[in-house]
Amino acid sequence: ALRADGRVVCLGRNDWQQSVDAPREAGFHGLACGNRHSVALHTDGPVVCWGPPSLRADAPTDGGYVSVACGYLHSVALHKDGRVVTFEDNSRGQRRDSPRDAGYVEIASGPDHSVALREDGRVVICGANSKGQRDGAPTDAGCVALACGFSHTVALRVDGRVVIWGGNRMNQRRGVPTEGGYVSIACGLDHSVALRTGGHIVVWGDNSLLQGSCAPTDAGYVAIACGPRHTAALHSDGRVVT
Repeated sequence: ALRADGRVVCLGRNDWQQSVDAPREAGFHGLACGNRHSVALHTDGPVVCWGPPSLRADAPTDGGYVSVACGYLHSVALHKDGRVVTFEDNSRGQRRDSPRDAGYVEIASGPDHSVALREDGRVVICGANSKGQRDGAPTDAGCVALACGFSHTVALRVDGRVVIWGGNRMNQRRGVPTEGGYVSIACGLDHSVALRTGGHIVVWGDNSLLQGSCAPTDAGYVAIACGPRHTAALHSDGRVVT
């Protein structure tokens, strides 16, 4: 968790040093968590990683990063000049084909793959493809947001349509909405969620733990977020529904 003064609060398991080495100083403005490690962005300094020493050895040491995303054992950082840096573990090809140029505005990461969004709305996908993570990625421009699941990725297009590609072992690509009018997206491990204009929520993909069956049917929601196998939504009246 990130406090208002920029201090990091870390809780939970510590069998891989996930908590004990968390930074104590203030001034952080972004966080992301992997399976065994965490990454924080400091306002005045480099990317800070903690967890197993092997997962923090090659973090970038220059400043200027504006967002970060974590996979299971690797991390991705976006620099203010539009560069994308992928670091840490590469045992499953997570850093394969990481972009070398600039011009990127958003990043997202699944366990073993990552995606980056260019200024013109084109998507670049890198990392592993052992579970079909890179299969069917769009090649045209016009995407405005990205979200990654275990082996699939969802993109929101400028016209409000949702595009999905990648693995389908748990029916991640079943029931994808085809109409436009969506304003935000989120992914769990094997399910996805999209928020429509007006605040209706649509869920598709894996439903083995009722990820979709229990979704609210009323309107008025303003934000969505996913855990591995559950979803939370914030209503305009301040209610949180899970």
